[in-house]
Formats: sequence, structure tokens, C-alpha cells
Amino acid sequence: MDSNKIIEIIAYTLPSVVTGGVAYYFFKSYLTDKQSTRRWLLQKEAQKQALPLRLQAYERITLYLERISLTKLLIRVTPTSNDKNDYENLVIAQIEQEFEHNLTQQIYMSDECWTIVTTAKNATIQMIRKASMSDRVDSADKLREIILNDLFDKQSPSSAALSYIKNEVSDMW
Repeated sequence: MDSNKIIEIIAYTLPSVVTGGVAYYFFKSYLTDKQSTRRWLLQKEAQKQALPLRLQAYERITLYLERISLTKLLIRVTPTSNDKNDYENLVIAQIEQEFEHNLTQQIYMSDECWTIVTTAKNATIQMIRKASMSDRVDSADKLREIILNDLFDKQSPSSAALSYIKNEVSDMW
């Protein structure tokens, strides 16, 4: 083969190779873009369906925090006897039972928010136990009185957790 024939073959094949490369690049870009768009639409649809579930979880946890707020809890749960230990156990059991009932809501909440809810629960239980160990407490009614008086000095743990939840929900919009 002479060099003219080789140059002629290269002259014919080079434009088709370049055209094929450009077509491959555009086709690949087009498919990648379509796939990204599809993924974005699926994610958007999933978020649209998940938002009501997340809001419902925050509503349930808000209700839980309201129910374990010591002022409301001590009014709702009355002593069955005069024994302070029985009343302490009854109130703590109510808190734990409510918590277990709402345990599944954590999958819809951020880890930080769930940690704050758990901390509020534990702090509430700790306040009850601390008040029960006081020398001034000798009956269930006195325990209620001491806990309520302690709350006048400081914010309840559930109030702090509720504030955090309100901020987190407002950030969802």
C-alpha cells in the first residue's frame, strides 16, 4: 500500500471516529442527566410522602412531652396511697409507659432531637427521684408539693425539649 491510500483511509475514518466520539459523549451526558432528573423526582416524591409522617411523629412527641410535664403529670396522676415510694414509682411508670408507646417515632426525627427528648424524660425522672429523697418528703402529697415548688425555680425539662422541637419543625419548611 502506498502512502496516498493510507492517508485516504485515515481521511475517511477520522471524521467518523470524531463524530462517533462526540455522539457517545452527548448520549452519555443525556442519559446521566435523565437519570439524575429521575432520581431527583423520586426523592422529591418520597419527601412529599414522608413529610406528613414526620410531622405526625413530631406531634406525637410534643403530646408526650406535654403529658410528662410535671405540672400536668402530677395533676393527672393522683396518689393511690399515702406512701411516697409508691407514688414515685407510679409517676415514673407513667413516664416510661408513655415513652415506650412513642418509641417508634424516633425513626422520623433527627438523632439530636431524639436525644433531647430522651434527656428530657430522664431529667424529669431524676427530678422526681431527687425530690423523693428529700428529708422534707414524708407522704405522696408532700412529694407532689415539693416537685411543684421546685418547678417554680427552673424550667421543666419537657419545656426545653418542646422549644427544640418547635425550632426543628420550623426549619423543615
